Amino acid sequence: MSRKATADPRKRLRDAEKYLEVAELVSTEDSLESHNVAAGLAVLAGIAAADAACCRALGESSRGDDHRDAATFLRRITPGGEAAANDFERLVGLKDKAHHSFLNVSGQDRTSAIRRTSQLVAFAREVLQR
Repeated sequence: MSRKATADPRKRLRDAEKYLEVAELVSTEDSLESHNVAAGLAVLAGIAAADAACCRALGESSRGDDHRDAATFLRRITPGGEAAANDFERLVGLKDKAHHSFLNVSGQDRTSAIRRTSQLVAFAREVLQR
């Protein structure tokens, strides 16, 4: 399912940047709860970054129940969409654990999530500058 881009993709990019900023701040804390919160915020940032890139490059974004569907849209963006989609899929794979589980995200997963999100946000910025 997709939606036509009627909103300003710059707004979604600003959302992504702010989620990432807070995720990075929380990630400096050394507690199991901070791992989950930082990873959860990184996931939200990645989703917003994907929306921004897709809206700008394709004029539409994914609106399905499964956030993984956005990877299909990202892959259509050239250049760089394939790498962005791969980062996105790995990132969204943490969503349930970070947002809905009683299990904790590991420090390694938290660090990986923030790194992948940083790459997605950088990709979205680049797409918006095209």
